[in-house]
Amino acid sequence: MILTFALISAGVLVLFTFTGTTFYHLFSAPTEISLFSPFMYFSFVSHVFGHQNWNHLLSNFMIILLVGPLVEEKYSSGTLFLIILITALITGILNIVLFSTSLMGASGIAFMLIILASLTNFSRREIPLTFLLVAGIFLGNEVINSIEKDNISQFAHIVGGICGSSFGLLFAQKD
Repeated sequence: MILTFALISAGVLVLFTFTGTTFYHLFSAPTEISLFSPFMYFSFVSHVFGHQNWNHLLSNFMIILLVGPLVEEKYSSGTLFLIILITALITGILNIVLFSTSLMGASGIAFMLIILASLTNFSRREIPLTFLLVAGIFLGNEVINSIEKDNISQFAHIVGGICGSSFGLLFAQKD
């Protein structure tokens, strides 16, 4: 599942390389609500496959390819697919509701996986110290970085982290 995600994202970037911005709207979260556009609904999820350039893609997938297989082994491919789908959907919908800027990339998924991985051993009623440290460092860093004017969506990172925490705690309840 993780490798397929990486290959699809690389394929989309190759498509961008050969077609320019022709297909960007399909792989970036929409900037305005258009209820009758099927592309809007598709892009609520497909934005995680689009990346601005190879550096953007590689920085996301270094994390995803490192942490993803561990999480996939713990939760199964089908469950992880659903978790990624829901995280992408939540991020896409919140982005269109709260911001007027587009969103592209899998950084929210990367941070969701980091937080979820820190909760892989959470089966008792105790919160792991690694989770607290990762969540604290992660959230502190995102709050500090949100002050800077850049093209990085700290919002997507934070939403991904919240989704990872929520799913980790939800699935731990079932153990």
